[in-house]
Amino acid sequence: MSNTISQSVLPEFDNEMANTRKVLERLTDAIATWKPHPKSFAAGDLGLHVANLAGWTTMTMAQTELDMNPGGQPWKSPPYESAKRTLEIFDQNVIQARAALAAASDADFAVTWTLKSNGHAIFSMPRVAVLRIFTMNHIIHHRAQLTVYLRMNNIAVPSIYGPSADEGNM
Repeated sequence: MSNTISQSVLPEFDNEMANTRKVLERLTDAIATWKPHPKSFAAGDLGLHVANLAGWTTMTMAQTELDMNPGGQPWKSPPYESAKRTLEIFDQNVIQARAALAAASDADFAVTWTLKSNGHAIFSMPRVAVLRIFTMNHIIHHRAQLTVYLRMNNIAVPSIYGPSADEGNM
């Protein structure tokens, strides 16, 4: 019996979300406004972005498009509140995202999904590709940035795919 796309995606999703939570657990309010460079996210905003990206899975499965600049009005991220609230948002988003993935049929994953800006298509691809590129890889990318922020603030970096310099054990 062959696996469905959902059954194939869920183990990776669960693993990446568990690793992401380990990183978000290290975020503190004490470094929330810290930035490595003026063009960079503040640590709290970056953590909140990661937490919100988990919810993009649910949105991707519920909609067939997203306009990041509807009517020429840029989308604005909600403001950072606290490290505790960021974890709550992440956990809620992961629960909803996992349920959306588990409920999806192979046909749902094949539906074309489009990212737009002010009504103009930036890209269109099957939802399964959007989930890998626009949500999972996006989360992993920003999670990695956040580990650098932790390191630069002398906060222990958790083991993710193997031991870290701070946690030699797996």
